[in-house]
Amino acid sequence: MQAALPDDVLLSVRDLQTHFVARTSVAKSVDGVTFDLKRGETVAVVGESGSGKSVTSLSIMRLLADPGRIVAGEILFRDRVGAVRDLAKASPREMRRLRGTEIAMIFQEPMTSLNPLFTVGDQIAEMILLHERIGRAEARERAGRMLELVEIPAARRRLDDYPHHMSGGMRQRVMIALALANTPRLLIADEPTTALDVTIQAQILDLLARLQAEMGMSILFITHNLGVVAEIAKRVVVMYAGRVVEQAPVGDLFARPKHPYTEGLLASTPNAARDIAADGTRRPLTPIPGSVPPITALPPGCTYAPRCRYAAPKCTAEVPPLFAVAPDRLSRCWRHELL
Repeated sequence: MQAALPDDVLLSVRDLQTHFVARTSVAKSVDGVTFDLKRGETVAVVGESGSGKSVTSLSIMRLLADPGRIVAGEILFRDRVGAVRDLAKASPREMRRLRGTEIAMIFQEPMTSLNPLFTVGDQIAEMILLHERIGRAEARERAGRMLELVEIPAARRRLDDYPHHMSGGMRQRVMIALALANTPRLLIADEPTTALDVTIQAQILDLLARLQAEMGMSILFITHNLGVVAEIAKRVVVMYAGRVVEQAPVGDLFARPKHPYTEGLLASTPNAARDIAADGTRRPLTPIPGSVPPITALPPGCTYAPRCRYAAPKCTAEVPPLFAVAPDRLSRCWRHELL
């Protein structure tokens, strides 16, 4: 029986649980994550290192390294012909067919994702040949067009370059060309601008926005940088210690954060309009006290309670649900019940 999915939704992650099981411990890296991604929409998933962002994206792609495994939940995806399938239960063969053609991913560090022994042209052409029955000459021609699409100067001449011949920004553009070579419907971008300077970062974000408008794809953007979120996303999913703690439209989240963790992230992020006082002096940033707990030893109740200035006795005893605090807004905090 085909799973139900609203017509405007491309991807629906429902109560996803991904664990890394060892002999003496279980790391609940993703613990009940739920969110939707609509057609043509960009949703950002944000949080500190260790919050479960990247494991969520790898779960969707089914690229988890052993001993990681999906133990519960659904990952519903609508393909080109309109069929809805649960990626959490898809066979390895089915996932190999979907990766690249329907779903593609840009990884954090292009220098470790690109093969240093092959030219960038050969790597893009190989991705095309893997999914389409065309000749190698035609695949190389399309690889050249892809480099032009991502605005690499003298693109045709760069086909025979190796990754180490290119700058970090150029390598990231190659990664984007590689991911989009077969026009996927869903692009997962896992920290694609982390290692780049702010000027190149802005160029990559502008490029992704333009390509999204031209190709009509949806983007799941994984990042820890709230400044990037404001530039590219329509909606935001905030994660902490494997759980979603807040979901909101990007403007509402920045203007009125509902969860204490989101408040802390915003307060510790540089903001020129907020940080410069009336007398011209710079106000110090307000860091979040403490650190993310080890995923193998999470505290009881709300996992953020040990770092939260609002924590009450109930917070350390029971896990709060996601409260609907406003239209299209969710927050996992007991304050919404207690206020």
